[in-house]
Amino acid sequence: MSESTLHDLLLQRRTTHDFVPQPPAWSEIEPALQAACFAPNHYFTQPWRFYRIGEQTKAQIVELNAGLVEAKSGPQAAAKKRSRWASVPGWLVITCQRNSNSLRAREDYAACCCAVQNLMLDLWSRGIGSKWTTGDVTRQAEFYRLLGIKAHQEEVVALLWYGRPAAIPKGVRSNFKTRLVQLP
Repeated sequence: MSESTLHDLLLQRRTTHDFVPQPPAWSEIEPALQAACFAPNHYFTQPWRFYRIGEQTKAQIVELNAGLVEAKSGPQAAAKKRSRWASVPGWLVITCQRNSNSLRAREDYAACCCAVQNLMLDLWSRGIGSKWTTGDVTRQAEFYRLLGIKAHQEEVVALLWYGRPAAIPKGVRSNFKTRLVQLP
């Protein structure tokens, strides 16, 4: 890949909010997962784990989230959220292995974030959009139970939705110069 192609890919990737109903073939997702595994990670810990969410688990997560929304915002909001979430064609959960050493835990979490970015960029290069969410549902004990994750061993870094974009949002970013601090 040429430098300009990579640069363009980085600048053009957008969070996808609306997907066409048909999920991409799993054979299109696997290479992106391989790309995720090439994220930088200190001491080659490879702390990430990927969970492929099937329809049954997806339905349970949708209901868990709808319950949380209903408790906070009422039944109409829950119904809207239930419909929206149920329409998302592809679901992955990415976790990070926990480490009792606080520095290593921070480095591993950062590595998992890099893995998610690699995954999203590779998907985008294949015409597959994604949305990285870390909403309240991902911190619920029931969410961990549904996925068979032992919370004392792993923490959820991302609930990643994916599919072909129904629409590509316009991206607005600040110029890096507004975030650059020049030191002497």
